[in-house]
Amino acid sequence: MKAAPTPVTRSAGTAGFAADATTPDLRMAGLAVAAWLTALAGLHLDTRRTLLVTAAAAGLAGTVTLHLLGFVGRPRPTVRHHGWIAVAILLGVVCGGAATSARLTVRDAGPLRVLVDEQARVSTELVVRDDPRPVRGGIVGRPPTLLVPARLVTLTGPRGQRITTPARVLVLADDPAWRGLLPGQRLTAQGRLAAPRGGDLTGAVLMADGAPDRLGAPSAVQRAADRLRAGLQRACAPLPDDPGGLLPGLVVGDTSELPDTVEEDFRATGMTHLNAVSGSNVAIVVGAVLLLARWARAGPVLAVGLCGLALVGFVILVRPSPSVVRAATMGAIGLAALATGRRRAAVPALAAAVAVLVLVDPELAGDAGFALSVLATGGLLLLAPGWRDRLRRRGVPPGAAEALAVPAAAQLACSPVIAGLTGTVSLVAVPANLLAVPAIAPATVLGVTAAVVSPVWPAGAETVAWLAHWPAWWLVLVARYGARLPAGNLPWPGGISGALLLAALTVALLIAARRPVVRRLVAVCAVAVMVGTLPVRMIAPGWPPPGWVVTACAVGQGDTVLLPVVAGRAVVVDAGPDPAAADACLRRLGVRRVSLLVVSHFHVDHTGGVAGIFRGRRVDTVLVPQWPEPAAGRDLVRSTAAAHHTPVVAAPVGWRYRAGAVEVTVLGPPYPMRGTRSDPNNNSLMLLATVDRVRILLTGDAEVEEQQAVRERLPPDGLRADVLKVAHHGSAYQDPAFLDAVRPAVALVPVGAGNTYGHPNPAVLARLARGGARVLRTDTGGDLAVVRSTRGLGVVSAGVDRVRPS
Repeated sequence: MKAAPTPVTRSAGTAGFAADATTPDLRMAGLAVAAWLTALAGLHLDTRRTLLVTAAAAGLAGTVTLHLLGFVGRPRPTVRHHGWIAVAILLGVVCGGAATSARLTVRDAGPLRVLVDEQARVSTELVVRDDPRPVRGGIVGRPPTLLVPARLVTLTGPRGQRITTPARVLVLADDPAWRGLLPGQRLTAQGRLAAPRGGDLTGAVLMADGAPDRLGAPSAVQRAADRLRAGLQRACAPLPDDPGGLLPGLVVGDTSELPDTVEEDFRATGMTHLNAVSGSNVAIVVGAVLLLARWARAGPVLAVGLCGLALVGFVILVRPSPSVVRAATMGAIGLAALATGRRRAAVPALAAAVAVLVLVDPELAGDAGFALSVLATGGLLLLAPGWRDRLRRRGVPPGAAEALAVPAAAQLACSPVIAGLTGTVSLVAVPANLLAVPAIAPATVLGVTAAVVSPVWPAGAETVAWLAHWPAWWLVLVARYGARLPAGNLPWPGGISGALLLAALTVALLIAARRPVVRRLVAVCAVAVMVGTLPVRMIAPGWPPPGWVVTACAVGQGDTVLLPVVAGRAVVVDAGPDPAAADACLRRLGVRRVSLLVVSHFHVDHTGGVAGIFRGRRVDTVLVPQWPEPAAGRDLVRSTAAAHHTPVVAAPVGWRYRAGAVEVTVLGPPYPMRGTRSDPNNNSLMLLATVDRVRILLTGDAEVEEQQAVRERLPPDGLRADVLKVAHHGSAYQDPAFLDAVRPAVALVPVGAGNTYGHPNPAVLARLARGGARVLRTDTGGDLAVVRSTRGLGVVSAGVDRVRPS
């Protein structure tokens, strides 16, 4: 007698398709993704249009639901299955749009918007939302500007009007008293309002005057977290700068002491997630507690309870800020899957967590850290298990298969966002993260231990921190050497378009790679590209050359000079005459952020390209001369900076700035120069910069009068420099004694090919050459980079300038 076949259980949710126990359940994902994308779109729209989208989605969802329930027609089973998925997506749009429009109503409140547009001076009562963060780089001798996220309680305007709204405010403060504030701290402050950048829920920027007045103390939880974090900083203080600055960032997300060079190396190797508290930190701490619980033979319920306590304690340690709560939520997903014993439950838990977090705080939809956390977790849940199992079937040991699959899956999932942010695709990210894996857990666990014991046993905390700095040092070395590999990063379109393009290519590749023929073809093409390009990149590493300290770009008849802060960041002096040429110059050098833009004077050949400097990149500060003419150039610079909410500083003599490897001092003009052959030229900012112990003199278009005035007011060696940017494109209006006092080893002449001004003057170039300088021109050499090596200074040319003056 034959046994009856076992029936396959079918449900409305699966529409007749059997679900494997290990197959991820993706039904919740549609709602979460729709809510996320709707919130992201709403942040860039106004309340009215967001509500219109929400209402349209609600109406469509109601119509589809009536149809699926049989009130309007009779849908087929396959239509019913896909119809409920569509309803879930539409409900995600409704929820995301409703939550975001409610927050936009607060952000765009009419009375607050009027005061922002007026740039009014106001008195405010605020609640601090997150830790004050210093802006990297700044004026030497002055404390750094602090960014303090806060929530507005009340605001009193200049005419006595009182506004009560819970709008988010970003405070920009120079007073050191703001540094010690804790999240939850209530205070009052005065200052001037400014418009926010947009794209988030910040309703206003407050340019604070002086110190805040504190109202009461923060919560006990925040004070305990601050005590532990301060104890960890003290324990790390005796350590070397690189691992000592990395360890607090690795453990509690405190990167205040992290050197710029380490930060850029981590970014270049795709390891930036280690510098901030993320789901991986939570997983390591909870995993350590779980191992201890299993070693003690605790049951599943007790183990989950202990892990939950560890999760709460870790949140207290690193401070319950929004980013930490986000990371804890991602870590709690693993706990939920562990408690239920169902791997399939992890993906719906992730989708539910995304939906809840976005609805509670729609600003997370535009947060890159949130996107990276979600994508990394999704990659680990959806891609890593299958890749690990395939590797094991091919004979790879289980531990090695896990170690290969996890970083590869996380990096592949995160790569579209990273490419959009950086404009590059890293080829070293997976091997770098693979090499980093053995050091992350011990550094994190030891760092947490040092923080916990620091209040009661400072000496013991220093000992534990010393042990933790060895794995942290390994991470620094991996990032340092990975960032210096040839062809480690390939250029890619930046912004949203670049991210979407790479995401589409990634999805297409994952789908196509299910076929063995496609996998082999992809492997062959990858090997061919590596074999064909890597030797070329090793022989000719490309642009910029390693060890460069200053570059004069070929932008036509004008100046654009760059000083490297760290990889991807630079100080830019002048913008040249053309936005496209200025933007292309910075792109060739891989500059994604400008720490300081100096405009030596307001002639068009130094200001015309200012929009290109801002194109697709952040500019922290703009430095301008005190001489306000010509008005057209001045207005162009100030309006462009205002459009990007970048502060403009008029520099006096003696003004100093330091960022990363660059230090800049303003030498001239020593006083306003009037009645000269060209007052704008003779009021150019003259800068002395130091990069990696190389002195660089940048003279703008200073002519004889300013050169003499500066020379007379400096000591005999005050003008001595290794590199001279020759003033005014090498014109004849030079002070011979000034050139003799500089005595440069290299003289750079930014000048346009075929210009009608007779620049550069042959007699000036001959005098420089007779003084021992190697003279180079951008009209004949293209981009010119001065490099420093063990053998001294050298110059590398990128090719011939093809930009001619109009």
